[in-house]
Amino acid sequence: MSTEITSLSLHDVAAALAKRQLSAVEVTDACLSRMQTLNPVLDCAAEIMAVQARKDARAADALRDTTDNPPPLLGVPLAHKDMYYRAGRISGCGSKIRASFVPDHTSTALSRLDAAGALDIARLNMVEFALGVTGHNDVMPTPKNPWNRDHMTGGSSSGSGVSVAARIVYGALGSDTGGSIRLPAAACGLVGMKPTYGRVSRYGAMPLSHSLDTVGPLTRTIKDNALMMRAISGRDEKDPTSSPLPVPDYLDGIDTGIRGLRIGIPETYFYDDMDPAIEAIVRASLDVLESLGGILVPVKLPSSIAVTNALCGLMTTTEGVALHKDWLKNRWDDYGKQTRNRFSAGLLMPASGYLEALNGRARILADFAAAVFETADVLHTPVIPIPIPTTAQSSDASSANFFALTNLIGRCTRPVNYLGLPGLNVPCGFTGPNLPVSFQLVGRPFDEKTLYRVGQAYETATDWHAQSPNI
Repeated sequence: MSTEITSLSLHDVAAALAKRQLSAVEVTDACLSRMQTLNPVLDCAAEIMAVQARKDARAADALRDTTDNPPPLLGVPLAHKDMYYRAGRISGCGSKIRASFVPDHTSTALSRLDAAGALDIARLNMVEFALGVTGHNDVMPTPKNPWNRDHMTGGSSSGSGVSVAARIVYGALGSDTGGSIRLPAAACGLVGMKPTYGRVSRYGAMPLSHSLDTVGPLTRTIKDNALMMRAISGRDEKDPTSSPLPVPDYLDGIDTGIRGLRIGIPETYFYDDMDPAIEAIVRASLDVLESLGGILVPVKLPSSIAVTNALCGLMTTTEGVALHKDWLKNRWDDYGKQTRNRFSAGLLMPASGYLEALNGRARILADFAAAVFETADVLHTPVIPIPIPTTAQSSDASSANFFALTNLIGRCTRPVNYLGLPGLNVPCGFTGPNLPVSFQLVGRPFDEKTLYRVGQAYETATDWHAQSPNI
């Protein structure tokens, strides 16, 4: 019975709780049981908050008995990446340096999920300081992909991807600076939303790059993702970069279909250096969207798109170095090798290079938007352009091919961060030994709703989201 409960989608378990077909205590016990069984195998959680979770579950059931208007996620177990602050609890950011750091305040994203009634049952492992695309961590446990433990999870929200894919929790908070939600979502066969820059408050989330960081959810289905995004989005006075624009109901109209909607297919950049098997699967998803009434539109991207991968990486490491300057000076040996290598590049970056990257964003975004959104409503791209690399390939920072590999892994996601646009990862198949494949939808600023509508149409016509790892 417990595995039947944990196999439900977030949307469905929320409905079952609302109808009193399940209690929050039952659901929480099922998730905690699965976590305690699988965490020794998968290393997804840094802390399982079982005592507090059970207390909160009892409170959720009591609240449902006493209110006519319960919050939408009341009693639903979720978890968070180990970079979100919760007052009185450790927030280590996957590091030795912050392994005992206890904040005195709670992040806005967690506070909003609390207000929506969700239960926070675990703090999840991640790449050290969120600086890495593979999921590997040199100083803390590295989560293992439940689809194939010999292959990477994607990063940096590695534990978030693993815990949701393994049917331990119904959704998890991640963060995305260069692909850190979409890459683990792609590697673990999940839906992952990197929102528009400013759509979700970053207050109380350990920063990496102030110009690029975004906060978002990883879930099993499109509707699950929309539910979490609806809960966490909106203006926050504690984060001056958060947008005052109103937040739409992402579920409203999500099932209206895509007939007549224009789907852009990039003629350049995104399909360069693609593995043929991955390309075939990604292009097959376009056939499905066309069969549903979507209009496929070839898009010629501006030549400037080719430098956005590098510019995103440059900004990430340069701004990261500024944030870490004291630790880099005084605690260099406490960083893992991969993190030291990335920060070393930032230390060597001249100010002129950083300023060029920062000042070029508006022009490159304007060129991109003119090329794409004057003829298309969304852009459809690959996510990870090669089969999911092995853990051996993706963990050895001393390998001559390591930089080239990580650059390739992030080449389809980093441009979206540099441009500040929303990007949605959608599972669309498998290749090799049980290795998920996904496509990405990129939208206009603050148009996450259209991305969900396209993703929902595809998900309804296929069953990739319903596949689960045999673990």
